[in-house]
Amino acid sequence: MTKPIIFLQRPFREEFIDKIQAIAPAYQIKTALTPDEFSAVEISVGWSKEFHEQLLAANQLKWVQALSAGIDSLPLAEFSAKNILLSNGSGIHALSISEHIIGVLLGYYRGLYQAVKNQEQKNWGHDAIQYDQLAGKNLLVVGTGHIGQQLSKSIRSLGVNVYGINTTGHPAEGFVETYSIKNLAKIVPGMDIVIGILPGTDETYHIFNSDIFEKMKKDALFINVGRGDTVHTKELLTALKEKYFAFAALDVFEEEPLPKESPLWTLDNLLITPHISGMTVDFQNKFMQIFLANLKNYVATNELAVNQVELQRGY
Repeated sequence: MTKPIIFLQRPFREEFIDKIQAIAPAYQIKTALTPDEFSAVEISVGWSKEFHEQLLAANQLKWVQALSAGIDSLPLAEFSAKNILLSNGSGIHALSISEHIIGVLLGYYRGLYQAVKNQEQKNWGHDAIQYDQLAGKNLLVVGTGHIGQQLSKSIRSLGVNVYGINTTGHPAEGFVETYSIKNLAKIVPGMDIVIGILPGTDETYHIFNSDIFEKMKKDALFINVGRGDTVHTKELLTALKEKYFAFAALDVFEEEPLPKESPLWTLDNLLITPHISGMTVDFQNKFMQIFLANLKNYVATNELAVNQVELQRGY
């Protein structure tokens, strides 16, 4: 009888291959498959559209461990119909994204973006540098999961008052207060900084729209490191042109790469970064802490230990 396969859809160091085999000796570990081998895949580490049809058609797939926190591009309805378990990489990128956000904020409040422009023009421009203080600002984290909690922990040491938005308004560690997502429009007028860290679901689609932007403070900042489609791009463009609020930084977009013809490139009150906030030092080690814990539990009980996605909710 053919051994079931654990299909690794990206390379991992040999030390991790050895640990996987030690936990699951009854499985084969494969990084590439022949056409006949798809029918034996029980566990897929990562997901690619290239292998979508073959893996689902075989009806042997039992568990997918996603490499990222976001899973909105995966076929969740098909996973649900076939009772396929799904876990994500939530938590791996929390520190990297938090540092990215803090870097953006310090760059803005300390006038570093204008200083870079002045340097390119060999312009001393001392009087043109606008500056402010991050300490004392009210910051709203829209999405109080792993990343939001890490951001709160990191940025509170700089004197920032951190508030949170989540589905129900349930308390979360490290926040002055938390609110239900249905109250988002009521909360943003009192915030100096609004950070989007939401997954892509039907409920969060275009949740950051003109209704929210028009209610923000004139000197407020908006940063999105969640999913690109949580922001209504056209309405954000209008908001920035009309200066409903002062500045935005986007690391994610509804269309990636951002097309060269996009008018977003021309805005002087927008910072564009190419989906880099989650780039993480020693990703393999951090990812394997999640996968190996799940694998150990799966082999023993056919259940997952951490980061299981509720397929109906999409996160």
